[in-house]
Amino acid sequence: MALQGNLRDFSATEILQLVASQKKTGCLMMESTRNRGQQKDDPLLVFLHKVHRLSDEQYRGILTIQRESNRDVEDLLLNGRYLDADELAGYVERQILDDLTRLVRWEDGTYRFDPHSRWNAPPVVRLSIEGALIEAARRVDEQKRFVQVFRDPYQLLGVHDLPDPNEPLSEEERELFGIVDGQHTVQEIVDAAPLSEYEAYEALFRMLQANWIEVVGRRDPGQAPATPVSAPVRRLVPRDLSWSREALVAVAIAALAFGLRLGAQRIAASTPPPPANDVFAAAQMRDLRFALDLYRREHGGYPPSLQDLIEARWIDADQIKVSGYALHYLPVEGGASYQLDVDRSR
Repeated sequence: MALQGNLRDFSATEILQLVASQKKTGCLMMESTRNRGQQKDDPLLVFLHKVHRLSDEQYRGILTIQRESNRDVEDLLLNGRYLDADELAGYVERQILDDLTRLVRWEDGTYRFDPHSRWNAPPVVRLSIEGALIEAARRVDEQKRFVQVFRDPYQLLGVHDLPDPNEPLSEEERELFGIVDGQHTVQEIVDAAPLSEYEAYEALFRMLQANWIEVVGRRDPGQAPATPVSAPVRRLVPRDLSWSREALVAVAIAALAFGLRLGAQRIAASTPPPPANDVFAAAQMRDLRFALDLYRREHGGYPPSLQDLIEARWIDADQIKVSGYALHYLPVEGGASYQLDVDRSR
């Protein structure tokens, strides 16, 4: 016999705990009031679009195929090679936790548990209900803190100081470093980030606490940004060309734009940089040193040659050509340090 009722009598958390304690298998359906006009698209597809894993075109294409063929979205994603099995599992887990964080706050709605209705495909992920509820409760508490800190969505966020090269960064922090530029508001950054809303606010909160970013101003509501905020879409690229690298390269650009100096955090070159009055050459050398530091952060050592930076797509080929100078690069101590020499071309 199916279990059903109203969420005013028993909360979503209580229903889930009951199902877990009784070790029941079946389908639990919960419904709450939806906003007028909101479509019942597949939640996983909506999540992948929100975190920019699928472009607008990919989202519409998969949605059309799914509606016409009635094939499962997971099947379409895997057979269409939009994601591999491991990547899909990670996104499904993130989507479940994101939805559960909203669901446990429902105060009205209905529930129905049918023990005879089963998922007809192998499970992509296995989560403990107790563990997932604990995580959802933690997120609800954390969101209250985020609301206090980011109560004004029109505040502008900029880079204050970059973390130490040895400081471990989360994937979310790397993503956001490529977007925070002092020109866009909190809300614009959260919307553009390839993260869920909670993930974006959690990472921004950590970065603010670490003094890596700061509030640099405020833009009046309705006023357009000077430049449109980028909303990156994750491309299907090899693992070693992941978005973490692209985000870190964007950090280098942002750092130069803000004139941040990493002198104490870098390993100095063995010879002085080009003359101070050669602004263009000095800027190229700063870019190159920063790319070397980013490579070291990801690989644990400096590259065997500058060509490795090019092949790994940290820099373009023309970035190792400093006009008017001969450039000499040599890794030392097994890649723990390097020598970067420049002298006048003859």
